[in-house]
Amino acid sequence: MNESLLICGVDEAGRGPLAGPVSAAAVILDPLRPIAGLADSKKLSEKKRDALAPLIRERSIAWAVAYASVEEIDELNILQATLLAMRRAVLALQVQPQQVLVDGLFCPQTGIPSRAIVQGDSKVAAISAASILAKTARDGLMLELHQCYPQYGFAGHKGYPTAAHLAALREHGVSEIHRRSFKPVRNILLATEN
Repeated sequence: MNESLLICGVDEAGRGPLAGPVSAAAVILDPLRPIAGLADSKKLSEKKRDALAPLIRERSIAWAVAYASVEEIDELNILQATLLAMRRAVLALQVQPQQVLVDGLFCPQTGIPSRAIVQGDSKVAAISAASILAKTARDGLMLELHQCYPQYGFAGHKGYPTAAHLAALREHGVSEIHRRSFKPVRNILLATEN
């Protein structure tokens, strides 16, 4: 791999939740300003992610976070919405990369040479950095949404389908930030229509 190539790592957060947008981040790391401790965001504690995120924003050549909304998720499907968020993140970078490395099986259409890497978030530092930014940005957004919809407990589960979230959905019904195309939400909507 050519070390002088400007490589951008891309990853997403929030494909599995029943509520809130899906986020994606794109990061071009600076080889002259390494960041110790980068790893797949799912393998790091919340405290560690929160400590690394500002370092990534400060030391990277460029970074961007973008989202696809609940409406876009319901309209397109979660995979296409995720690719849309990834494309937005890459195109929002202040510096255009020469290659895009994406965690997973699929690449967004960016017009830039791209490669999907399975488990890339544990193999490529730039993808690890993107996974941390995508996760911390989305978690922060879910904390804000918790202020608007405290009855669902988003501060705790960030929209994931936990027992507490499903119980809150059954008790309070479906809010406008719930993904109607997701089966547990759709089932509750159908139950309330009957």
